Amino acid sequence: MSSIHIRGARVIDPAHGVDAVRDLWIDGGRIVAAPGDGRPATTTIDGAGCVVMAGGIDLHSHIGGGKVNLARLLLPEQHRIGAEPWPLPDNLLELASCGGCAPGTLATGYRYTEMGYTAAFEPAMVVANARHAHMEMGDVPIIDHGAYVMAGNDELFLEMLARGEDFERIRDYLGWTVNATKAMGVKVVNPAGISAFKFNQRKLDVDQPHVHWQVTPRQVLHTLARALQSLGVPHPLHIHGSNLGVAGNIESTLLTIDALDGLPGHLTHIQFHSYGTEGPKKFSSAALQLAEAVNANLNISIDVGQIMFGQTVTASGDTMRQHAQSGLGNPRKWVGADIECEAGCGVVPFRYREQSFVNALQWAIGLEIFLLVNDPWRVVLTTDHPNGGPFTSYPHLIRLLMDKSFRDEQLAKLHPDVAANAALKQMDRELSLSEIAVMTRAGPARLLGLKDRGHLAPGAAADVVIYRDQPDREAMFATPLHVWKDGVEVARDGRLLQVVPGGTHFVEPEFDRA
Repeated sequence: MSSIHIRGARVIDPAHGVDAVRDLWIDGGRIVAAPGDGRPATTTIDGAGCVVMAGGIDLHSHIGGGKVNLARLLLPEQHRIGAEPWPLPDNLLELASCGGCAPGTLATGYRYTEMGYTAAFEPAMVVANARHAHMEMGDVPIIDHGAYVMAGNDELFLEMLARGEDFERIRDYLGWTVNATKAMGVKVVNPAGISAFKFNQRKLDVDQPHVHWQVTPRQVLHTLARALQSLGVPHPLHIHGSNLGVAGNIESTLLTIDALDGLPGHLTHIQFHSYGTEGPKKFSSAALQLAEAVNANLNISIDVGQIMFGQTVTASGDTMRQHAQSGLGNPRKWVGADIECEAGCGVVPFRYREQSFVNALQWAIGLEIFLLVNDPWRVVLTTDHPNGGPFTSYPHLIRLLMDKSFRDEQLAKLHPDVAANAALKQMDRELSLSEIAVMTRAGPARLLGLKDRGHLAPGAAADVVIYRDQPDREAMFATPLHVWKDGVEVARDGRLLQVVPGGTHFVEPEFDRA
């Protein structure tokens, strides 16, 4: 493996407080200190006018497992142009793969790599489907991967909670689950709500009892968060809260934070959980309330789940909410499934429209959250791919966050009531390159406990990206100049150079195997 010297680039490494012009060396697949023996590098790259960051890490992206395949199958029209299939790749390194808003495994790895991302994590792996989910993620080339196993809706857990089983026994059951599925963390979707839906319950708020088990989402949340802390799992409980997409659900979100009682929790796709009931349409932004709660509770981290306009498909374990939203499907079709008495699945195609009041306000709410939360280390840049939009829209999202004039131009194109009245219009904050590096690299690595990723200190894995420093941040982040994965240059100028296998990240917490 060749040694590489990147000379005179602006190196941005927030994990070590670095934002300065300096040199960087890569050798043996790792970042290394400057060689003291005078040995020249195999390759020297002039970094003048360039920005160097660690490889991007997507903390929450639906890239593997049954629901993703259902999303692909549900929209065959996404994989062809008119009546013709998508053209074959012009790069001989690429194999044909379905495209659209739910791309195939191969295209997923190719597109992430071309943008400078080197890892992505599947947020909803079902226990019964874990072997298949890992096989599918393993088919995604180049980028590292891992998954959070779903818990909190299976009948055994709820029965143990209802019976008042000892906490240690429930903790060890969760420890067994994480180990058996080779998971990176634990995800709870609509706590107890997926199970309640199967008992014909159509709504379950944080302090409302499950119609059969008589346990509440509050109990589920606190027990799971406490168990993960006891097991020493680095990533906090990954929480898809109650009442996703419902006007007024900010109250449920605040109650969810309260239910954790100071324990670590990561609130995912929080844009979909930050709605008020103000105004004539009884649907309003609660971004300020959400941001105040996150700023005040240091145990809480979030990812945003920004919506992006255009066609996508929503794929979720939240059968209760997907059933409720199925009538809004565009095109008009959907899939719902019960999975082995432990989870659910709902897939609904959707088109976000600029002239829809609700969609325009959702877009504004997500951006408001990004700009209102003070600590970038506790905010992760996501679109909840593909639910809010495809991950390929990240460069556009980054420009929206870094360029107020561009943001204002886009806001002016939306539904007139949103364009005129959104709080976003008054927000002058523009995120810096360092803050973007935190939200897309250093922050996710810290939240996942990835000690050798997301930074550029000696000893770190050589997942390195060089960008041209351009005023148009969308163009800058869409097409990096160089991308290295574990010291191998895998892309240059947005074109793949090598296709290598990615690694699998998982944790193995200790538990009483008896």
